[in-house]
Amino acid sequence: MATLADVVKPNFITVAPEDTLGEVAEKMNAQNVGAVIVKDYGRLIGILTERDMLRAMAARVHTSDARVRLWMTADPITVPPDMDLDDAAQIMLDNGFRHLPVVDGENVMGVASLRRVLGGRRKAASEPAPTPEAA
Repeated sequence: MATLADVVKPNFITVAPEDTLGEVAEKMNAQNVGAVIVKDYGRLIGILTERDMLRAMAARVHTSDARVRLWMTADPITVPPDMDLDDAAQIMLDNGFRHLPVVDGENVMGVASLRRVLGGRRKAASEPAPTPEAA
């Protein structure tokens, strides 16, 4: 059974709550990611996504002045790396999320995207089921 550990990318971007949206947008664009983890003193305090950036743009804020802490989703729902992909997809669909932080205890393992979760489910479904060994 496929889990989040099978699909999460370990090279995620971490930003600080005092970073500007402009700085973060440049990082997101350069790394082609849709979400970043917000940490303060090494602790996960939020997630900032493409949608959060769009909300800020719609509010006509200046990205060179606007701080991450004002636009991030604070205290996001997190999921463990051993969570089944079906369960992760259900959480995302139920809550309208495209990204979830994957956390093992206090350690952020990465960000699970809906695209990678659904792709992992499709790959797992196409693989042949293991056959029981002959006794």
